[in-house]
Amino acid sequence: MVVTKSKVISWLDAAADVFEKKQEFLTDLDREIGDADHGLNMNRGFRKVKEKLPTLADKDIGTIMKNTGMVLLSTIGGASGPLYGTFFIKAAETVMAKEELTVTDLYHMYQEGTERIIARGMAHPGDKTMVDTLSAIVASLKARQDDPLSSALAETLKAAEQGMKSTIPLRAAKGRASYLGERAIGHQDPGATSSYLLFKTLCDVVDL
Repeated sequence: MVVTKSKVISWLDAAADVFEKKQEFLTDLDREIGDADHGLNMNRGFRKVKEKLPTLADKDIGTIMKNTGMVLLSTIGGASGPLYGTFFIKAAETVMAKEELTVTDLYHMYQEGTERIIARGMAHPGDKTMVDTLSAIVASLKARQDDPLSSALAETLKAAEQGMKSTIPLRAAKGRASYLGERAIGHQDPGATSSYLLFKTLCDVVDL
């Protein structure tokens, strides 16, 4: 079992719907420790991605991912735009010319995308950012490259949720939340949450 190009298109299309539905939820999370704009930004960015998808249906997965990153880079405000844009553009380099993805392909996508986010944002696991979710995804996919796609994604989704929830008791070391000191403790990071929602949408589209 593999992730076909049509599934990638469906993933990004569905992600736009998810971020529209979760706009207020993400905004509420961001209101506690950020600028209260994460939900709005993710909704706006992925709505533009959705509009672009019909022109990408005949392209390879790498091209689809690269264009997604470029759209996010140009339409999402705040820190999320450069980070998510960078993630997709870098991830695209690992799957250029591909028409389908294996677990190993997904691992390399997430590994390269996450490493570039770390390099750009200088955030690491434990800093209460999207990296906490993304690094959990990378570690899980790396360990499950020989597993069937369905089970690899199911287990990785659990790891992603744990990574997201691990941000709740943390004191933020990066971003606006870092200025709050102890007051950031007890709040789930919005970036870690949107990263989880994005991966969960992929799993849902693959019909886990």
